Amino acid sequence: MKKRRIILLLTVTILVAISTGLYYAFELISTGVAYKAKTLCSGVFVSRRSPESVLNSDLAVNSHPVLRHIDVKADRITQTSMASFLGLIDRSATFQPGFGCTLAFAGYEHRLPAPSNTDTTAHDTEPGAWLENPEAVKAAVNVDHGRLDAALDWAFSEPDAERPRHTRAVVVVHKGHIIAERYAPSFDKSTPLLGWSMTKSVMNALVGILVEQGRLSLTDPVHIPEWKESGDGRNTITLNHLLQMSSGLDFNEDDSDPLADVVHMLFREPDMATYAASKKLVANPGSRWRYSSGTTNIVSAIVRRAIGDSDYFLFPRRALFEPLGMDSAVIEPDSGGTFVGSSYMYATARDWAKFGQLYLQDGIWQGQRMLPEGWVRYSTTPAPQAVNHEYGAHFWLKLPDEYVSADYAGRLPEDAFHAIGHEAQFVSVIPSHELVVVRLGLSRYVSTWQHDKFLSKVLEAVKDGVSSTMN
Repeated sequence: MKKRRIILLLTVTILVAISTGLYYAFELISTGVAYKAKTLCSGVFVSRRSPESVLNSDLAVNSHPVLRHIDVKADRITQTSMASFLGLIDRSATFQPGFGCTLAFAGYEHRLPAPSNTDTTAHDTEPGAWLENPEAVKAAVNVDHGRLDAALDWAFSEPDAERPRHTRAVVVVHKGHIIAERYAPSFDKSTPLLGWSMTKSVMNALVGILVEQGRLSLTDPVHIPEWKESGDGRNTITLNHLLQMSSGLDFNEDDSDPLADVVHMLFREPDMATYAASKKLVANPGSRWRYSSGTTNIVSAIVRRAIGDSDYFLFPRRALFEPLGMDSAVIEPDSGGTFVGSSYMYATARDWAKFGQLYLQDGIWQGQRMLPEGWVRYSTTPAPQAVNHEYGAHFWLKLPDEYVSADYAGRLPEDAFHAIGHEAQFVSVIPSHELVVVRLGLSRYVSTWQHDKFLSKVLEAVKDGVSSTMN
């Protein structure tokens, strides 16, 4: 009898292990198929790169072995990419002009906005501010161009072939002038690149515009239908809680885990905001800081409800991108038609720099106030729940540890703040030096990109006020 129980227990244990392994494998493969379809679509039709370039870099560099067994192709006629694992798991993503690429889900075919005729080709609408004659720029600002060139040499160098940085674009703006700019081969000033979580900071700007218009309030509980009668405290969450990442909602942000909420949301869910809003409350709103991409997609849905679908899909362009001359900028929606405000904005390095310049100028552009007075101060004030004062309202105030070098820790000016994205995307704003620094790349090993070291090298080249503001 005892022997039978042992055999039964072993059998059950083995079956559970096999079932768990199969489930994990299915989730991993399904996510990989979706990731590959989405990445190829956006790379080809938004960034306007060749399929070979995307396949040989974005989908090959240090990629998980499972991706090697997923076939993928792009159809330029239908502007669709298709990925398949042995014909068993298939996914596709479709491009729409003005809205980028979206993964397809059954039952969501008609929820996307109508195709836009918006031209998203990169233009330079402010030649006086951005395209000065290089000699005039050198004469106008106090910059050591030898040191600046050395800083860019460092940014594009590859000291460890096994753990490459893969810097793709750097733009440095000082006092409203581009003083340094460089691109990796096959990339240039007209290539829109993915900002990943830098998109969160753009959502901050869109919320600010709506607050200025009186269409949103930071302090009133937000309107989420699922929360209204929940009785669990979620109906007390405010927009301020969401912007400061202190909603108290459960969310696993570990992007290295294929079963994590952030991975599942981005590649397995047709309606990302609804998925994020369904999460349980694990802390009282306003009592705990926890970084969450799901939070920002809830904000995106709140923005959609505040505006209404008739204006929502063109709102980012009309309210923010066009006034700034960010002609290349695109925020991609999910299958439910809500912008993926957590992760999916593409723009050229120059356009990302314009966004940073808006915040450097306290929300004023060409003499016109675009963001509410005090909004930049609010955005860069540490969230009370962030114990290390590292985060404000959808902006980082200190660099995450993985981007900090021991030799340069604590050397950045105290007023620096950053939009930061996955794989070391950065828009860094340093008001005391009138600097905006953009770095875009594909750093799968994020520790290879020491952003404090790079910024320190740039600051050494910009002489104005360095000695008085450096720690």
